Amino acid sequence: MSGISARRVAWEALLIVSGSVIFAVGVDCFEIPYGLAAGGVTGLATVFSAIAANMGVTLPVGIQTILMNVLLMLVVVRTGSKGYVARTVAGILCCGFFTDALVPFLPVVGGEGDLLLCALWGGVITGVGLGLVFRAGGNTGGTDIVAQLLARKATMPLGTAIIIVDGAVIAFSATVFSVEQALYAAVAMFICGKVIDAVVDGPRTSRAAYIITDRYKEVEREILDGLDRGCTELSARGAWSGQERPVLFCVLSRSETVRLKEIVAEHDPNAIVFISEVHEAFGEGFKRIEG
Repeated sequence: MSGISARRVAWEALLIVSGSVIFAVGVDCFEIPYGLAAGGVTGLATVFSAIAANMGVTLPVGIQTILMNVLLMLVVVRTGSKGYVARTVAGILCCGFFTDALVPFLPVVGGEGDLLLCALWGGVITGVGLGLVFRAGGNTGGTDIVAQLLARKATMPLGTAIIIVDGAVIAFSATVFSVEQALYAAVAMFICGKVIDAVVDGPRTSRAAYIITDRYKEVEREILDGLDRGCTELSARGAWSGQERPVLFCVLSRSETVRLKEIVAEHDPNAIVFISEVHEAFGEGFKRIEG
């Protein structure tokens, strides 16, 4: 058990460190040099760094993010488990450290006329980095914590709260940089969020199918024997007819959905079929779940 635990800790540490390095490359090469404050604590620190630079003061972005997160970490310490707190602290320290440490060694890519290119690649690269940190079960602190508090106090969806908080950071950046740079920063933030989802959830290769048919026994048998997939009968009753009939439920790979539709069409062309995406599927026939 200790060996498994040690391997897991090592793997999570590798994800957090490598993710932090990739994140630092994204912000140092594509975002900070061009005033793209793409939300979050890093975006806020980018604005403060520019203000300080105008006054002849050097204010590193990475150190700022660590200091800002010290107060925010008090919320995590009260609400999170020890393991989560440890991974979050590691994410905060690594991201902040590498953001400053890699500056002398990284090239500034693009130019003032290539803000769209910088926003696109900055969003992709930072999204990959943060996605790896999140996949390890960690966090990088920042405005997500503020958004959680806002959502709880104002009884609004978390997604809306995140948009409000990060939107406020981007709007603030427009007063220091320009409206154009703020708009491109919003593009980078949007892409970063999409890439994080892709890295954390992985490719959505599984599909969940619900089948309503009078010939459910034949369809069920074809799924079990022909596709070699499990199938579950869910008890259901038609609201209009009052007729009792099961709804077949099964989880398939993307390629198997084509064969499923052929099976249903062969036995009951009038059947009702719903197919939806599944973020992750564990168990027999899919990947093994790990606690």
